[in-house]
Amino acid sequence: MALDNSPEAPIPVRTVSSKIAEWVNRLGAVWLEGQITQISRRPGMRMAWVTLRDIDVDMSLSIVTDVDILDRVKPGITDGQRVIVHARPEFYAGRGQLQMRAREFRAVGRGALLEELERLRALFAAEGLFAPERKRTLPFLPRRIGLICGRASAAMQDVLVNTRSRWPAAAFEVREVAVQGASAVAEIVAAIEDLNAIGDVDVIILARGGGSVEDLLPFSNERLVRAVVASPKPVVSAIGHEQDAPLVDFVADLRASTPTDAAKRIVPDLDEQWDIITDLYARGTTAVVRRIDTEYQRVQTARDRIRTSIRHRVEVERRTVDHLVAQVRTLSPLATLQRGYAVVQSVDTGRLIRDADQVGLGERLRVRVAIGQLTVERVEPSQESSRDEGDPGT
Repeated sequence: MALDNSPEAPIPVRTVSSKIAEWVNRLGAVWLEGQITQISRRPGMRMAWVTLRDIDVDMSLSIVTDVDILDRVKPGITDGQRVIVHARPEFYAGRGQLQMRAREFRAVGRGALLEELERLRALFAAEGLFAPERKRTLPFLPRRIGLICGRASAAMQDVLVNTRSRWPAAAFEVREVAVQGASAVAEIVAAIEDLNAIGDVDVIILARGGGSVEDLLPFSNERLVRAVVASPKPVVSAIGHEQDAPLVDFVADLRASTPTDAAKRIVPDLDEQWDIITDLYARGTTAVVRRIDTEYQRVQTARDRIRTSIRHRVEVERRTVDHLVAQVRTLSPLATLQRGYAVVQSVDTGRLIRDADQVGLGERLRVRVAIGQLTVERVEPSQESSRDEGDPGT
């Protein structure tokens, strides 16, 4: 397509458009798979326009075809349906538009869909995405709950009403998106990323109220499944009813059978928690009172033992003291004095007199008896008495 041109010799639009058309028209036909997002038919016209969107990403192609080709597909083609199209690219030079001209449409049947789901299931299982050990525990009481659901859907009300009936203070960050159709995967993935960026969102719920295999296909989409796996925050899957099993159920951290069930499993019941607290308080009070009573009895018993031990010890020591006193009294000179003996000392020197020869004539002596003392003076033996110089009362 290289053409000689310059600012001084530009190429007319018609020439470029014709050259592009010639190049595109040389391309061969291909088989495409996608999801129909729009079918446009105009009364009286033999042509129909179909928008075919990629299953995983937000890309689409415009397809033109004969009405009869569409009508050959039984039971008919509708918006949101997955199809396989045999088409050839063509460039409409008049308007500078690229489109695909379809020669055949084939609806992807349930069998083919189930076969594709089984292929993805085996792939994810082989990667360990279904392993229980990679599941994360939900927070006991999330600060804020992220909710992804259909616009003004019953599933949204089920989650909001039932959650707040259990825990009235529950806070939500809601993202209403398409939950089926061509844009569902892109919108749900964007919502997951958005909620993960909010700091106080502690758990994310994907909620939808069930549906056919075809309706639930976005929740088995590989891109969506991997977005759930990569989510930094726990994800609860509440897609359908008990019998529904999209692949996202197997990789979610918790699968709830319904949106109502999800509400019951993400927050505790306030009344139940109050009953638990009340019961624990009563049991704790009983245990503390019982422990105090037990310890009080132990203290009383210890006190009684201590008193008994002290009394016994005092009695033993009293008897010991009495015995020692008796011994001291027995050994004391005073006991001898009580029997009529006396202790004689020199008044001048204080020495004990044990021999009469120790005392000279005129020497004064102190005589101690059992009660009191007296002073005497030695005189000649012929003298009949001695002068009493003792202490008063002797």
